[in-house]
Order: sequence, then structure tokens, then C-alpha cells
Amino acid sequence: MDIYNRCKWCNSDPVYIKYHDEEWGVPVFNDKKLFEALVLETFQAGLSWITVLKKRENFKIAFDNFDVLKISKYSNKKLNELVKNKLIIRNKLKIHATKNNAISFLRIQKKYKSFSKFIWNYTNNKPIINKYKDVAEIPSKTALSSRISDDLKKYNFKFIGPTIIYAYMQAIGLVNDHTVNCFKYKKNSL
Repeated sequence: MDIYNRCKWCNSDPVYIKYHDEEWGVPVFNDKKLFEALVLETFQAGLSWITVLKKRENFKIAFDNFDVLKISKYSNKKLNELVKNKLIIRNKLKIHATKNNAISFLRIQKKYKSFSKFIWNYTNNKPIINKYKDVAEIPSKTALSSRISDDLKKYNFKFIGPTIIYAYMQAIGLVNDHTVNCFKYKKNSL
């Protein structure tokens, strides 16, 4: 019997449970992990998160372990191979956006010394701790996610609207949106 009280969105799927318990909402400062999360959120646009999570290892292989420098240099041939890869989400626009976003990510790294410094500056380097009692209270976007989205668009990022960016903020722990009754709420609020 499971003794943990989790956020309601985390159903009985073991992939969801592992992601919820080990990653979602945990602050991430490592640029490689930040880029991986951004790539995965980009592919999630219009799809369920579980679809992306179940293909995560395939994405990792297909996209050279999320190596931002390698991805920024992908040839058209490589991009076309990815479009034909049945193990990932074969959305041509999202695949091309991933290369584009890698180039933009590197621009931010160069300007700010790391993407982490850039993204965490929005919250003064500490997570925003929300106090939602029910998942129905959690917004799909906020004024801050809109601002970050607009700023990223200035660097030419694609597929990064306010809703995708809010999901990204949750994934990397920029916000703690675990409901207050979830065992992860207090762990992530310390």
C-alpha cells in the first residue's frame, strides 16, 4: 500500500509517480537539465505529459543526450532523420524548433554565463512557494510565465508560450505547485 499523499494529477501510472516523487517541482540549476526540461516541454505542447514522459529515454537517445551544442549544429539531414524517428514525437515544427531553441539557449548562456542565472533571476534565485489546496486552483499560466515567454521570444525561442513556460517553471522548481496536502509540498518548501 502506498503511504504517500500525492498531488491528484499524479495517477497510478508508475512513470507519473516516479516523475512526481523525484523530479517535478525540485529546483534545477544545472543547464543541461534545464535544456532537457525545455525540450520535453516543447514537445508536450498540445499533448499529454505522460506521452512525453513515456518517450523520454527515446528523446534522450535521438537528441544526443540533450547536448545543446550538438543540437545547435544539427544538419537538415539529421533533422529529417528525427522527423522519421517513430520512437519520438515526430512533429517537424517541434523538431526544427529544438535546434532553433538550442541556438537561442547558447546565446543566453553566453550573455548571462549560464541559462540557470538567466531563468532563476526571475524569482530572485529561490522558488515561488504556492499554497494550493486543490489542483483545480493551479493556473495554466501566470503573468510571470507570460513575461518569461515574451523575453525568450526576444531570443528567438519557438513553442514557448505562457502555458508551456508555466509547465516548465513547475518542472524545474521555479514554482512549487505541489498541493499543500502532498508529501512533496513540505520537502520542496524547505
